[in-house]
Order: sequence, then C-alpha cells, then structure tokens
Amino acid sequence: MDASLTSFDALVPAAATVPERLRVVCAEPSIANHFLAELRDVDIQKDSLRFRRNLQRLGEIIATRISAQLSYTPQAIKTPLGEAASQLLRDFPVLATVLRAGLPFHQGFLNYFDQSPSAFAAAYRIEGTAQVQVQLDYLTAPRLDERVLILADPMLATGKSLVQTYRAMLRFGTPRQVHIAAVIASPEGVAYVMREIPEATLWVAAVDEKLNEQAYIVPGLGDAGDLAFGSKI
Repeated sequence: MDASLTSFDALVPAAATVPERLRVVCAEPSIANHFLAELRDVDIQKDSLRFRRNLQRLGEIIATRISAQLSYTPQAIKTPLGEAASQLLRDFPVLATVLRAGLPFHQGFLNYFDQSPSAFAAAYRIEGTAQVQVQLDYLTAPRLDERVLILADPMLATGKSLVQTYRAMLRFGTPRQVHIAAVIASPEGVAYVMREIPEATLWVAAVDEKLNEQAYIVPGLGDAGDLAFGSKI
C-alpha cells in the first residue's frame, strides 16, 4: 500500500471533528441507499443504462445537500395571483469532474445546477508502478476566483486523482468555497483528501472498508467507468 496514504483514524482521531468537513449521505436511511445498493449489485450492473442513471441520481441527491450550504438572495416572485417571497441562488457553482467515470455523476449535479459552467479533467492511474501515480493529460475550466467549486468523481480510492486535479485547477483562480463529491470512498482516500485539501468539504454516499493491495476500494463496486461506458483495452 502507498505509504503516503494516511489512515482515516490516524488523521481524525476524534469523531466530533468529522461532521464539519465530511458528510456521509447514506449514513441515514433514504432513497440514496437504494440507488447505492443497485450500483453495487453485480446483476443490476449488467444494465449500463441503469448504472449511469443511478450515478446521476446520487449526483442529484448530493447536489441538493450541497445547495443548502450556498448563498441565496431574497426576492419577490410575481405569480398570476400576486407575489410570493422566495430565495434565489446568488451564483451557480462551477461543476468539475474527472473523465470518464465522472460524466454520469456530473450530469446529476448539472441537472440541478443547470446554469453552472463546467470544468473537465482527464486523469488516470499509471499502471505497473510500485506506488499509485496519476497522469493528468487534459484540463479545461472557467475562471474560479471567488466562485464555489464542486469537484465530483464517483470513486474516491487513493484520492490522488482528485487532489492532483484540484491543484492543477488553481491556475484558473482560487475558489471561495470548495466541495468534493464522491459516491464511494475508502478511509485512506478520505484521509488523504482531507489532509491535502483542508479548505474542502467532502460529500460521499458511503465510506467503505479499505483499499486492497491494488489500491481498489473494498467492497466498492468495481470499475465505474467500465460499468458506465463499457470495458476499455
């Protein structure tokens, strides 16, 4: 296992310090648990359309949770019969994701933050190395200065892809608020991201048991990119 990946318990020994920076959506009963169970199920995984849709659904659920942390402006809305007091989102966040597995998850956020600009990164593991190394080949983003940034990737294994992508994005400006979203995370990945991006709030559907010797999440769900879009050579 990569020595640079600190255990979650070692990084966060006091549970009381966790809730402000780590939000586990499926820790309580909700429909999100049903969608997550279908993503994991080896029989339901055979339906790639359903797999992609469940990633979207979890993106939508986490988008709703994050939306409660954003800024709103009171405004009177004219209706056919009068006026209604309302709260309008002050500015839409920038939505960023890591290709290719992140695309359906990203779409869930975009379904709700439908006026948001998007950023995309192509980051992947370099196979066959002693430690997990990440190659970042492509990155495009709007200006990030004083914006809210939501960086989404369905699988948070080691966390290195997310951290490297985030650091590369900072050349486009410094966000005023950072949210990182994943469907399934490992304890090691959570610890690494929380240590390397202390300004971020981390949103996950579930934190699983561990990383195995190949740095894949156990029990996890397999390769999210392959399950969503087909196997690669």
